[in-house]
Amino acid sequence: LLLMVALGLGGTSATRCPRPCVCDNLRAHVLCLNGNLTTIPDTIPQLTKKLDLRGNSFTVIPVGAFLDTPYLTHLDLQRCKVERLEEGAFRGLGRLVYLNLASNSIALLYQESLDGLSSLQQLILEGNHIEEIQPGAFGRLGSLTVLDLRANALVYLPDMVFQGLQVLRWLRLSHNALHVLGSEAFAALPSLRRLSLDHNELQALPGEALARLDGATWLDVGYNPITYVAEEALAMASLKHLFLDHAALQDVAPDAFARSPKLRTLDLRENQLRGLPPLAGAGGLARVSLAGNPLLCSCLLRPFRDWLMRARVQAEGSCTAPPALRGRPLDSLRPPEMRCGRPQPPLSPTVPSEQPRADGSGQCPRGCTCSPDFHHGSCENRDLREIPQGFPGDTRLLDLRRNVFGTVPPGAFPGLKELVSLHLQSCSIGVLQPGALRGLENLVYLYLTDNRLSTLAAAAFEGTPRLAYLDLDHNAFTRLPPGAFQLLPNLISLHLQHNAIRELAEGDLAGARGLRWLYLTGNTIRRIAPAALAPTKMLEKLHLEGNRLREVPTSALRGLSALSELKLSRNPIKRVGDRAFLPVASSLQHLYLDNMGLEQISPGAFAGLGPKIRSLYLESNKMSNIPDMSNFTGLEILNLRDVPFHCDCQLLPLRRWIDKLNLRVGATCGSPAEARGLKVKLATTFQACPGWGRREAGGAHPEKTKAAKKPSKKKRSGKAPARGFKKNRA
Repeated sequence: LLLMVALGLGGTSATRCPRPCVCDNLRAHVLCLNGNLTTIPDTIPQLTKKLDLRGNSFTVIPVGAFLDTPYLTHLDLQRCKVERLEEGAFRGLGRLVYLNLASNSIALLYQESLDGLSSLQQLILEGNHIEEIQPGAFGRLGSLTVLDLRANALVYLPDMVFQGLQVLRWLRLSHNALHVLGSEAFAALPSLRRLSLDHNELQALPGEALARLDGATWLDVGYNPITYVAEEALAMASLKHLFLDHAALQDVAPDAFARSPKLRTLDLRENQLRGLPPLAGAGGLARVSLAGNPLLCSCLLRPFRDWLMRARVQAEGSCTAPPALRGRPLDSLRPPEMRCGRPQPPLSPTVPSEQPRADGSGQCPRGCTCSPDFHHGSCENRDLREIPQGFPGDTRLLDLRRNVFGTVPPGAFPGLKELVSLHLQSCSIGVLQPGALRGLENLVYLYLTDNRLSTLAAAAFEGTPRLAYLDLDHNAFTRLPPGAFQLLPNLISLHLQHNAIRELAEGDLAGARGLRWLYLTGNTIRRIAPAALAPTKMLEKLHLEGNRLREVPTSALRGLSALSELKLSRNPIKRVGDRAFLPVASSLQHLYLDNMGLEQISPGAFAGLGPKIRSLYLESNKMSNIPDMSNFTGLEILNLRDVPFHCDCQLLPLRRWIDKLNLRVGATCGSPAEARGLKVKLATTFQACPGWGRREAGGAHPEKTKAAKKPSKKKRSGKAPARGFKKNRA
């Protein structure tokens, strides 16, 4: 019988081969290529290990589509016109190690779309239309080592989006449209070694997000419109290979890589660098590639050349100027040749200053640099008192940081209809006059960080209907400028962190109906009016940490049906009352209540919250007990560190619940004296409680015992925290 099964001679459903497929039962392979299948065949031999369904037309992969083939190890669904993966589509495929879904039309990954793939090692999602990944989508893929998300439509990565990928080693995000990364987007990837972020829309190194990758050795951020690498921009302790080629770099700070001490190779090819400073702190660097940069080999480059010699760093690249050294390799230069004569206008990588461009599209203002290839202009740190004019009409990124403008007058940027990104950080700007941005009809990003703005009129944004990202951090606002956002229907992200805002009043956010992320960290907010947030019905993130709120602004949360993340950390809230989060209970996933001096949480404080909650931060508070959270069945992170729990019989339900969670939560006893300093799980004071022996020692609850043991097989699908604790692996 075994021989008949092996040869495909048996008559059972386990060995029938569906039309128009080809079955190789000796190798347990089935190929159904380029056919007209619209549903998954239900007669595929049960013992099949490799199933190739490329080139069919499934549209939807339904729940349990492969339950009849539980022995699959390889599944190929490329080019199958798949638009949706239903939650539970791959349940039953616990042996699958390879899944290829490339070149389909998937737009969204749901939380349970990939459930059941506990052994999966490679997941290929290249060439889909994925715009959004719901947190938790990868939560059950604890064995995954390679995740390929190239060539999708990702714009933003939220915090903890890759949670659960404990052993992932290579994450491929090339050829998307990424320009915003959450600070903890990569926080749950402890094993990651290689990260590909090339061919995106990053305008700066996402240093805060990358700092979470302690073990990563290979980083590719080439082909991004990055103009500057700032001081200590990259803090990756294990990084060895960094690719920043084909970007738009014009400058690199001397200590840009000082916090990446193991860096060995640095690829800066095809940028706009005229030189580099000695790279302080990069003591392990062995090779720097500068080929394709307009290097000015004057006396200004001598310190870098001397550093190369001292540090024995191999450098690739050749001089563009002065004419006498044009074409000379860097490593052939001698110090006497690198002379500085009469001061020259700054070298532009395109054409001389004040000269018409070859394509006739405009000039480059004196003292600035313009790049036709990248459509960038820069006058950074030139001590300018007035905003220069005369940039090419096709300029898309304009960098005017670190000048002294004071005021931005009406019509300050004429002829720049194609401008997408405008950098005005650290320019001592106190006034943005009405009409200042008039004509910037394609502007998406506006950076006004670290200025002196204290008010804004709506008319200042006249003519910028596409503005989506507005950064006003570190200014002098004492309140949100009322009505200032009336002309910004597409505003998605608003940064007003580290100002002096005292309250949010009704009408402050009028017109901001598309706002999704509101950052108000580090102000002095004491009150939020009940209707202050009413216009922002699409709000997903609300960051209020580090303010002066004394209670949860429950009434202000009404109507925020999409809010998934609420940060109230470091506010002097001593008590959380009943139903504090009820208005957002249907959507809230991440709640931060840490470092508040919190003394009491009412038994009904978390009413309405339940399985949707993924992370709860309660560390560094003063309460001695917390309410029942047994319905928080979806928790992935729970941080109870530095909370002085009173480990008596009243805490026994919490102790039992923590056991059942199989999470490392850091809960420690603060009292009684004999338990002080012990982990709640280890405290012996509970042994005197009624019913202790029956449930904990006697084993009278087989369901609990089974539940406690079962996760040992599912550990790898546990989710690593950003600031909390990992699921146990033992």
